[in-house]
Amino acid sequence: MKKIFLFAAMVMAAVQIMAQGIVLDTYIGAQLATEDLNGTARYVGMGGAMESLGADISTIGTNPAGMGLFRHSQVSGSFGLVTQSDGKTFQDGSKTKASFDQIGVVFSTRSGMHSYLNFGFNFHKNRNFNHVLSVAGQAIDGSSQNRQTTIKGIRGDLDTRYGESQVDNLYYKMISEDEGRTLTTYDAQNYHFDRAQTGYIGEYDFNISGNLNNRVYLGLTMGLKDVHYSSYTEYGEQLLIGERVLMRDDHRITGLGFDVKAGIIVRPVEESPFRLGVSVSSPTFYKLTTRNVSSISNSREVQKEVRSDADFRFYTPWKFGISLGHTIENCLALGVSYEYADYSTNDMRFITGSGYDWDGYYYENSNSDPIMKRHTENTLRGVSTLKLGAEYKIDRNVSVRVGYNYVSPMYKETGVRDQTLDSPGTYMASTTDYTNWKDTNRLMAGVGLTFDQFRIDLAYQYSMREGDFYPFMNNLSAQYISDDTGKLMDLTNQCVPMRVKDNRHQLLCTLTYSF
Repeated sequence: MKKIFLFAAMVMAAVQIMAQGIVLDTYIGAQLATEDLNGTARYVGMGGAMESLGADISTIGTNPAGMGLFRHSQVSGSFGLVTQSDGKTFQDGSKTKASFDQIGVVFSTRSGMHSYLNFGFNFHKNRNFNHVLSVAGQAIDGSSQNRQTTIKGIRGDLDTRYGESQVDNLYYKMISEDEGRTLTTYDAQNYHFDRAQTGYIGEYDFNISGNLNNRVYLGLTMGLKDVHYSSYTEYGEQLLIGERVLMRDDHRITGLGFDVKAGIIVRPVEESPFRLGVSVSSPTFYKLTTRNVSSISNSREVQKEVRSDADFRFYTPWKFGISLGHTIENCLALGVSYEYADYSTNDMRFITGSGYDWDGYYYENSNSDPIMKRHTENTLRGVSTLKLGAEYKIDRNVSVRVGYNYVSPMYKETGVRDQTLDSPGTYMASTTDYTNWKDTNRLMAGVGLTFDQFRIDLAYQYSMREGDFYPFMNNLSAQYISDDTGKLMDLTNQCVPMRVKDNRHQLLCTLTYSF
């Protein structure tokens, strides 16, 4: 057992509960910025590689020009099941959940002998947050959350101008309660971590598209996004003194965002069905609200709680795409798509002021969090997504499909959730864990059955990725003068990564009616 007594003035400032809101950090922002492969079963079954092939409503959100290839109006809806193969049931999280994934309509009108003008609307779930993460590990040389809080105090990383991390706040309030307002550091033996995430980002896209003489296809989509994110976390440490410490965090994020997407598809050779597509998507401009309730308890039945909430803005990166599509004798369709987005440009922003202009319209001003922005640049990187897909028509009523995706890693191998940053995303954080996820591979297959004006499509998707989990930053140290010897001593808190998996199965069904 080691005891390190901090200056009373600092501790007294630290135990105050500051009701400031938390602005999110790099790792939570990364979850809000990424998207799943989801949409109609035909689109998913072909690996989403339909940006140049078009005539599927899911292209409304990737290459809007694909909507210009519709020749008939149609309405469709999609639903299915998502299963986390390596997950378990914890709180509201479960291995398998039903999901309503898409509903949309396209109105196609002829505007000339060989030209069409189309209008479309589509809702789809572009991000499914349902995930359960469970990890248990041994403490390295007694490392613990409690020790990390102590080291931050020694280093001066508990910024008393704004209030300390909610995690640090709770440890101070609980462990210092019976120690005369001084912090005692105890070695830990092991830890366990459980998190259940639920919720989704829903995307509502409005499109106008058309074609010129069946050679050039143009499209523009305006999108609205609706965020519903919920996370419940339990982190427990077994201290060597026999005491068990348990931290709980209930975190919710809600809000709205909008973006604009544009695309073009051309047939370079009039006699050939070969197509080339290019698309661009603006950042999604989010206005979000975050709320959380964090608590701590121990085997001595000491319990403390802290709450926070705040409004903030978050901007995702630009996204660019290029695609190729080709059909052979009206029975085989082949698609290749490539997308790129630089997630190191994710931008967390403070709301600095608000008011009403001369016309009575409400407005808000915001500025980037410069420290968190630099951290994001040093932690995340550009992501390349390759999508391959094929569809073969056995006859005019039966089609089979296969697809494959490769998504490069978003996180740098050296990425760390730095708990010493002078940023609200750090000193008001309610958790300290992070996972550096590696690349993602997706395999898909599907089948389509047509009955006059009706079509039913089925798809299966298997998504695989692994990551390195850390309960807190992997290495933090400080020097202090021992009360017993008066000598300068080193205090280190470290952890090694635990390999975790996120493997998912999705079954998807789409019903379509053409008119």
